Amino acid sequence: MTQVAPLLVLAFLAITFLQSGYDKIKDWKGNVEWLNGHFSNTVLAKQVPFALMTIIILEIVAGVLCVSGIIQLIAEPAVTGGLGFYGAIVSCITLLMLLFGQRLAKDYDGARTIVIYFIPAVLLVFWLN
Repeated sequence: MTQVAPLLVLAFLAITFLQSGYDKIKDWKGNVEWLNGHFSNTVLAKQVPFALMTIIILEIVAGVLCVSGIIQLIAEPAVTGGLGFYGAIVSCITLLMLLFGQRLAKDYDGARTIVIYFIPAVLLVFWLN
């Protein structure tokens, strides 16, 4: 199996985004309340529910594409690109949106944390391209 590293990163991203999306849906009200405060002094102040729903959709799409990419890589190891590649791209876009929000809210520690997730996602794009 030559695709071990991409499979591991796909699993990492799938777990990260599916769990995160699920948590946001499960505690929608709590998330909206917290994010309203977090973004109260930004241009996103009145867009929190829409922004949260956008992030949830992207997280779930990224997670499902990563799971599908795992299945595809196991079934067809010679495949480059494919569903895992699209999962990596959607993951990167989602993380960039989260990074933008954290920077906008001046939450630099939160932004720094997102970079930790962004690095393997970008590596995955490189490996599957």
